[in-house]
Amino acid sequence: MQFLVYVDKANEFFDKLVETATDDELFASGYLRGHFDLQVGYAQVEGDDLSGDELNEKIEKSLVKAYRNGELTDEDRDHVVAIWEKVKELV
Repeated sequence: MQFLVYVDKANEFFDKLVETATDDELFASGYLRGHFDLQVGYAQVEGDDLSGDELNEKIEKSLVKAYRNGELTDEDRDHVVAIWEKVKELV
């Protein structure tokens, strides 16, 4: 999938969550969206022509690093992972 198409789909997904998500899911989606947007920004600044799968790999590395640094509780991490799995399906 083209990079920008995937980014648009993911942003639409995040936006729609605001209407239906629980407070925990909103926190997790905001946290995940931050990682997502950061990697999108890096790719755009560096002029990388990434596929959706390549972008996902970069996001996964960022999330794993955050988990290892203890940025989230186990419960919050579980919410992030659940939403992340849905976002990855958009590719």
